[in-house]
Amino acid sequence: MKAKSKPRQAVKAKAVSPPPKAAAQSKSPKGAILDLRTEALRKILVERRQAVMKEIEGQIGERISDEMQRRIDSAPDVGDQALLDSERGRDISIMEMRNRVRQQIDEALARLDEGTYGLCSDCGVEISEKRLLAVPFARRCVACQEKEEMLEKIEQEEEQTP
Repeated sequence: MKAKSKPRQAVKAKAVSPPPKAAAQSKSPKGAILDLRTEALRKILVERRQAVMKEIEGQIGERISDEMQRRIDSAPDVGDQALLDSERGRDISIMEMRNRVRQQIDEALARLDEGTYGLCSDCGVEISEKRLLAVPFARRCVACQEKEEMLEKIEQEEEQTP
């Protein structure tokens, strides 16, 4: 008889523990909403990052093919070389800007994992949904960003004034 009671206890133990799906459903509605928001924001960031990477890769590919074509065509004169140098400098600047955007997106993804994404780094207020959709890697709310830009403008004016 003792042998039969042990298997029944094991069966009861299995029936008492909730299945994994039930545990996931027991989350509070607020937690579920936050998870949905987090995933939606992650999707926006990842899509934006992919678009930036595609632009960078396209620019690199275009630049390489242009360079190869110029080498095949002929040796440029001084004027052509100056134009090529100017274009090269412009292309490098554009790629640097795109790379900075990619870095900011990577930082935003890290903040999302830490749970600090969407909070202003200056005042701690939640950044509006509209702002995050427009600038997914924003670190500041609109008010703090405006203050920062005003301070930068004042500093630039002071540097220019003798």
